[in-house]
Amino acid sequence: MGFDFKFEIVAKDRETAGRNGRFPTPHGIIQTPVFAPVGTQATVKAMTPANLRGVGATLVLANTYHLYLRPGDELVRKLGGLHRFMQWDGPILTDSGGFQVFSLSQTRRIDADGVTFQSHLDGSRHRLTPEKSIAIQENLGADIIMAFDECPPSNEYDYVKESLARTHPWLERCAAAQTRDDQALFGIVQGGIFPDLRAESAAFVTGLDLPGYAIGGLAVGETKAEMLATLDVTVPLLPREKPRYLMGVGEPEDLVNAVLRGVDIFDCVSPTRLARHGSAYVWGGRFNLRNARFTRDAAPIDETCGCYTCTHFSRAYLRHLVKANEILGHILLTIHNIYFLIHLMEQMREAIGQGRLRPFADHFLSAYEESL
Repeated sequence: MGFDFKFEIVAKDRETAGRNGRFPTPHGIIQTPVFAPVGTQATVKAMTPANLRGVGATLVLANTYHLYLRPGDELVRKLGGLHRFMQWDGPILTDSGGFQVFSLSQTRRIDADGVTFQSHLDGSRHRLTPEKSIAIQENLGADIIMAFDECPPSNEYDYVKESLARTHPWLERCAAAQTRDDQALFGIVQGGIFPDLRAESAAFVTGLDLPGYAIGGLAVGETKAEMLATLDVTVPLLPREKPRYLMGVGEPEDLVNAVLRGVDIFDCVSPTRLARHGSAYVWGGRFNLRNARFTRDAAPIDETCGCYTCTHFSRAYLRHLVKANEILGHILLTIHNIYFLIHLMEQMREAIGQGRLRPFADHFLSAYEESL
């Protein structure tokens, strides 16, 4: 008997599609909706595992493509798998490597069997197939693994349709190639911004009884309105009793809008990337700590925030660190940004449990702006 990846819905919002869930994994239960910080190289930038626990992280994403190239998935396996390698004892999700490979538009060649590409590190040539992607992810040992597919341009109908015809069979090959029963394989629904292609992909992908399903190919250049319209079409086509994962989406307003529509799992590099550029999330939008108006500001980033950064340091000090390009500035802003998103998810889980997700979302979205 393998591990039982049975998703349990514990609360549903009265007015929206939002729901609270519990997804068990070999390394702990994931309470949903949940945001997963991205640890591309088996580390969330500027964060230790203790920092991640401190901000409340329960799920971390790692990158199959990068870890395959360096240090190598076989080395990770020999050293005990990703959990031991990176000293993170909670659940881990790995992508398939597909997004990174297909983004190498100048050096990759696609055929019906897989993709040949050149390493961005040294130019060496590699071959990635559905079977190879699963083998790499099995060596890495994450709790949730992703099917190998293509993330096509969202607005090129003919190419997206051609891509689905090529990569839908890859999902079947991924499922057939899986040998470990302690990893939850998620299929990925593609289809760009086109409702008929999303419906076609959802029908095929959910035709395989998998532990969960992902929505791919969004936040890749389409407008916010197009993304939300695509979610409106796609989410209702996914089984209610399985977790739904929106890949690569994590801006605060996107999290709120997607949870309203019934999405459960999210990941994004935004909180760490913004921190490295001196920006911090606040309830009303963002602060750019490079701004001269913070030079003598003794207040924390957010007086209502309970993160380590906000309970210890002033905006003036953080601006000083950012302007001096000190590593501590990156660390403290990353702590705050990840805490902000994880706390936002906690607030939405509470609102769902109390049947008030709609007023919470309306209040948040009315206050939130892209920047301040």
